[in-house]
Amino acid sequence: MAEEMHRQGFYEKYVKRPQDFLCALAAILILSPVLLAVAVCVRIKLGSPVLFKQQRPGLHEKIFQLYKFRTMTDARDENGELLPDEIRLTPFGKWLRSTSLDELPELWNILRGDMAVIGPRPLLVKYLSLYSEKQHRRHEVRPGLTGYAQSHGRNTVSWEERFEMDVWYVDHISFVTDIRVLVDTIKTVIKREGVSSEASVTMEEFMGND
Repeated sequence: MAEEMHRQGFYEKYVKRPQDFLCALAAILILSPVLLAVAVCVRIKLGSPVLFKQQRPGLHEKIFQLYKFRTMTDARDENGELLPDEIRLTPFGKWLRSTSLDELPELWNILRGDMAVIGPRPLLVKYLSLYSEKQHRRHEVRPGLTGYAQSHGRNTVSWEERFEMDVWYVDHISFVTDIRVLVDTIKTVIKREGVSSEASVTMEEFMGND
């Protein structure tokens, strides 16, 4: 049986997008010195380009270009192949990720309407063909700078648990839910919890459902 698409409530339909735009604009203005400082440090420690750009699926699986501060070097082996992530991820890069400062350029994605402040995190395009019908429902809303899964385990939860939480959020969007996710995310970032999974410096690659 096909999964029933959620119905937008008043908050999601009329409030969430304008609220996200204003929050992102205010954050960019207030954090502009931080953005500049991080950009300079990335340029000095990791080189250019300062920004990492990658295509990700957004609302209704429409592809957009996501922006982040780069956290890895371009170190390659004798064959010109990039070295493993754990080698290219420098201590400075790890610090950027643990503080979530690498995510700040995504504020531009929020201004553009590609993303929301709160929503399922945008994952890789190549995962789209691997989702179950239910898991595809995570794209019924805009992806977020942070989400319910990120505030409940970040990269330490399994893919199955993450997708369950993403779909739960889709069905329970409200102002109160967004505030709770935001507060829990701030707590997680302050404690620097869940940056790495048990077997990877970030999150293991999603290989599909059993």
